[in-house]
Amino acid sequence: MNTVSFSSMSEGSKADYLLLAEYERDQIDALPDTILYQLRSLETGLQGYKIHRLEHALQAATRAERDGMDKEWIIAALVHDIGDSIAPLNHSQLAAAVIRPYVRAEVTWVVEMHGLFQMIYYADHLDLDPNGRDQYKDHRWYDSCIRFCERLDEPSFDPEYDSASLDHFTPLVRDIFSRPAFDPAIIDPK
Repeated sequence: MNTVSFSSMSEGSKADYLLLAEYERDQIDALPDTILYQLRSLETGLQGYKIHRLEHALQAATRAERDGMDKEWIIAALVHDIGDSIAPLNHSQLAAAVIRPYVRAEVTWVVEMHGLFQMIYYADHLDLDPNGRDQYKDHRWYDSCIRFCERLDEPSFDPEYDSASLDHFTPLVRDIFSRPAFDPAIIDPK
């Protein structure tokens, strides 16, 4: 394997950075497989639920599909908790960062905020504020996040639910994460 000539980034040459860009392209091309691997890893990890986190993700994605939602919502439902194992305190933000280059801004915002919006269901049991989402009540995608949580995320802990398999969603994962990435700042400037 070829390597760069520098030990400090400021010393890199054009040839060095072209080489790194080639390796990065290989990594980007492998992203669908990386996402699928991360989804499979949700079979272990956070304990205590009646189902594992992968099944939760499959239920949410299946609900989105059966509800006639578009493929960006389906992929959002599938990967919304992908960060649980490595970012348990900010998994929503991590999942949003993963999908941001591949889906529209609304979908990304909902994934990023779903952790806060979900607190309406349980925070009072932990002496936390269940109404933290209220600070966003005037946001244009507030209702979208409420619907995502109510229809896809919150009810998807049912061991009796007939969800589709990960194999069923694999072509969608490959489709979405093989798209050319776009700059979200162009799509939704702040």
